[in-house]
Amino acid sequence: MTSTPGWAVPTAGTTPLLPEHGPPVRRFTAAERWVHRTTAWLVLLCVATAACLYVPQLAQLVGRRHLVVTVHEWSGILIPLPLLAGLVSRALRADLSRLNRFGPHDRRWLRAALRRDRGPGSRPAGKFNAGQKLYAAWIAGAVLVMAGTGLLMWFTGLAPLVWRTGATFVHDWLALAIGVVLAGHMAKALADPEARRGMRTGSVERPWARSEHPLWREPEE
Repeated sequence: MTSTPGWAVPTAGTTPLLPEHGPPVRRFTAAERWVHRTTAWLVLLCVATAACLYVPQLAQLVGRRHLVVTVHEWSGILIPLPLLAGLVSRALRADLSRLNRFGPHDRRWLRAALRRDRGPGSRPAGKFNAGQKLYAAWIAGAVLVMAGTGLLMWFTGLAPLVWRTGATFVHDWLALAIGVVLAGHMAKALADPEARRGMRTGSVERPWARSEHPLWREPEE
């Protein structure tokens, strides 16, 4: 079986693809970090304004409902734009390709995660592990659904009432699911300082990379 730039098939006796010694490993470029940071702020703004619209206590505290609605609508519409702008980056396109590939080692990682197995070699991963790949796919699909249902709710003339009613139901419940998933995503980030460092500075230490992503290849300069 051939390997791809983001991962390799684990075989007995192979050494880690990242050398043990050397400088910190470049994980994300400045463009990738900008896309992540900008998207994160837009998502947080959208979620915060949604909470102000649906939680009565927050609605009373904030007031100015029309302004909150406007900010919520535009922050939601703008969420995909940083990623679209970032597609000019070759590194971002390469990472999206890696996130879109699911190999045998990813299934092994998921089985180990479900068993809560943290033994050596139990969770093989390339630059991105299977959990990160599933999260990326799920959140991308959720954003598209939220944008579509949101547009039906915003522009009432686009569809008949029964469609708008269904769109409102999907939008509200998917928003709740997104809030739960985002909370889990942030909890994982808070529990892993080195992963946060990689997103903040662009580089991670080799021991962490070798431990958490043993199939990750040395980034090309």
